[in-house]
Amino acid sequence: MSTPASSLITALSFHHFQSPFDYDGDSAATSSISQKSPPTKFCRNSGFHQMGTKTWLFSICILRIFWLQSIFASFRPVDNLLIDCGGNATLKFDDGRTFRPDLGSPNVVLSPNSGIVVLNSDTGPHTLYKTARVFTVPSVYTFAVERAGRHWLRLHFYAIVNPHYNLNSAVFSVMADGFTLLHEFSIPAPAKRSSGLMKEYVVDVGSDLKTLSLTFSPLNGSIAFINGIEVVSVPVDQFPSIAAAVPVGPAIEISNQVAFETSHRINVGGPLLNSENDTLWRIWEPDQPFLVNVASARSVSVDPGLIKYPSGVSDRIAPNWVYSTAQEMADANVGDQNFNISWVFGVDPGFRYFIRLHFCDIVSEALHSLVFNVYINNQSALSSFDISSKTMELSAAYFVDFVTNDSITSEKIMVQIGPPDLMNTPANAILNGLEIMKLSNSDKSFDQSYSLNSISSNHPNKRKSVLLAVAFSLGGLALLGLSIAAYRLYFSRPKEPKRDLAWLPLPTHAGHSETKVSAHSYASSAPSSGLGRVLSFSEIQEATKNFDENLVLGVGGFGKVYKGMLENGVLVAVKRGNPRSQQGLVEFRTEIQMLSKLRHRHLVSLIGYCEELNEMILVYEYMAGGPLRKHIYGSDLPPLSWKQRLEVCIGAAKGLHYLHTGAAETIIHRDVKTTNILLDENLTAKVADFGLSKTGPTLDQTHVSTAVKGSFGYLDPEYYRRQQLTEKSDVYSFGVVLMEVLCARPAINPSLPREQVNIAEWAMHWQKRGHLEQIIDSHLRGLVNLDSLRKFGETAEKCLAEQGSERPTMGDVLWNLEYALQLQEASTQSIIDDDSTNNIPDLPEWIPQIESVDHNNAGIVSEQESDIGTTSEVFSQLMDPKGREHCILVLIQKSI
Repeated sequence: MSTPASSLITALSFHHFQSPFDYDGDSAATSSISQKSPPTKFCRNSGFHQMGTKTWLFSICILRIFWLQSIFASFRPVDNLLIDCGGNATLKFDDGRTFRPDLGSPNVVLSPNSGIVVLNSDTGPHTLYKTARVFTVPSVYTFAVERAGRHWLRLHFYAIVNPHYNLNSAVFSVMADGFTLLHEFSIPAPAKRSSGLMKEYVVDVGSDLKTLSLTFSPLNGSIAFINGIEVVSVPVDQFPSIAAAVPVGPAIEISNQVAFETSHRINVGGPLLNSENDTLWRIWEPDQPFLVNVASARSVSVDPGLIKYPSGVSDRIAPNWVYSTAQEMADANVGDQNFNISWVFGVDPGFRYFIRLHFCDIVSEALHSLVFNVYINNQSALSSFDISSKTMELSAAYFVDFVTNDSITSEKIMVQIGPPDLMNTPANAILNGLEIMKLSNSDKSFDQSYSLNSISSNHPNKRKSVLLAVAFSLGGLALLGLSIAAYRLYFSRPKEPKRDLAWLPLPTHAGHSETKVSAHSYASSAPSSGLGRVLSFSEIQEATKNFDENLVLGVGGFGKVYKGMLENGVLVAVKRGNPRSQQGLVEFRTEIQMLSKLRHRHLVSLIGYCEELNEMILVYEYMAGGPLRKHIYGSDLPPLSWKQRLEVCIGAAKGLHYLHTGAAETIIHRDVKTTNILLDENLTAKVADFGLSKTGPTLDQTHVSTAVKGSFGYLDPEYYRRQQLTEKSDVYSFGVVLMEVLCARPAINPSLPREQVNIAEWAMHWQKRGHLEQIIDSHLRGLVNLDSLRKFGETAEKCLAEQGSERPTMGDVLWNLEYALQLQEASTQSIIDDDSTNNIPDLPEWIPQIESVDHNNAGIVSEQESDIGTTSEVFSQLMDPKGREHCILVLIQKSI
């Protein structure tokens, strides 16, 4: 766990507030009251109690003494080796721990002639950080333990100032009994500016030797250093042997051969808890920095003395300070609250993680009244979870352990809590604490890019092994080369090069690609089988001037996008997959499959692709205007007029409407946002990026069940909760886009006041009050016809409906946006406004015919007009000129 070292050392004291009546249950002061506090009554969210000032302060002082004594007495680990590296005197801390010098301490041996002591009494934030042991050669600490098994291993780093050694520039590696804890590590910049860094691990000490070896190896020409070391035995029942799997699957065994590294330890809803507040001397951070939307959560707290520990749950699992605070769902002032509280935590990709969730029902007045769902990385972890059914009492501690089934591929872990789909329980959910710990990989390492033997490569035996391996490899390569040459001489004959993707099932189409293929292109004569032009890597290198960084148009989740020019002079956008990206083969395959079947004026066209040399490259038509977002905010481009914004939204809506109803089968985009709507030189909008797209439900289905994917701020909340995808999920995302276009601000902006963070919530607040004009882009003020704005706001409001069934189709959205445009253009006319976004009783005779889809690829879409007719009766009539007169009569009759 990387955390400021000063928070580990400095006790939270009672001087942090001015009087007992300033006390707040969520303040730092809460960390100093014990389980043995008198039964004073705490009020929810306030912590105010009924007590005289002098009596209260005197009681606190007495209780503090007894509380500290109880902590020191309650946990006496068998092994408790606390080392002040480079120190020369015993250090005693307020939390009861005693650190001793590394030289001369019992059970601790440092390899001789390997360390240099650096002393500096002026800069260290605490006595433990005023000394450091510096190493110029690989050096080993050996700790003799009395009990085998798991041990906490905490390493303290603080780059103290010294005229001879620059600890800030030190680069080194650390190993513990064969586990690579740190590889080519240096103090990160935030820790350099603060008060140090503590890294926390859990390693198993074998029963054969009962020693733990800790090796510090400086990089060539650099140094290694350490300020303090803790080796403390872990309680036997602290970690389970098996844990539930996420995604759901068979339980996962946690072997003793696996080590842990603490990534995050969170006191949800409460303040920072340091070593004085935890019997195991752990650090618990506040959760506010990790909340996706702080307005969705409300912190609650009770007297820690009320927390009960049922059988099987020890206070060593988590202190009562963790269980006495929580985040619950905030009151959204609506009848049916349906949203999740979400936290996002940064992690290292490529590892599995142990996740422990702490629960304690401190908000209910009766059993079984708090039922909720828990999600981890968009996967259901706990469904309709009732804490009291496990504890059979309120204010009782409980925890659940999970292990991610596979290595995390992204750099984030998201944890969510929210109400279940039950009508007989109040909509609420809580979380009290959270721990995320990285599990060592199969190489016994916590560094993904590191090979285990790298640190010890200076050893002669290792050098021999490496040389032998190299020699055998060269010999093998030579033999392989001769075999290939013989094969070519014997079997060589003229053949058409074949470049079909072995892993990609080719769709059947009557049409074919009409793109011209260059004569010198590798595999360029191969048929594209409807997948678009196959380009060689050399062609793409030439088109992008060998991926010149000056040609980068942008960077997305898949990789960088370059501007390029093919040999025929056509400008293209080249998207090159990044092997370290969160997206990869699946998205590459989906993009080709989807765009190969689609041709429409408002969809970005796929020109070709390349999968040569393990590359994943997609080539699109070049969109000179770039993403819509750049034209709305965040750039120096001139702001779009209201009419231009409406035309852009109409173009994007046409593209999405075609996906939903115009293609041979329904296609759900699943990642509609302002960066995936591109503009050409004429500001024509085209929908792009189909890497997350999904084929929609068939006629006998209402939805597609799939893992949640998309972008924060745009995700359909119903899809988020139920993992049930429909085309209405795109409608919700498009509603967010409409609000972005109107207000010229991001969908999520954490820097704004709490109520303004989420644009959908903020805009709907004003829309429902009838004053949407209060928050529109300042460039539009006074230039937007109010009737046009009202229709636009009503359309967005319908799109952002909580339930998908209440949202309009994209055809209805398109119709209403066209109407809003006509209202803007004809702002001098008196037009009767209608409250509905799905029907327009008074249809002006100048409503244009809806543009039919393009047929640039013969055979892909058959009987297009009849397919599009599935949107709505009125809309389908408008698409057929012969039906417009009948449509108007129908509307008049309905209005009568």
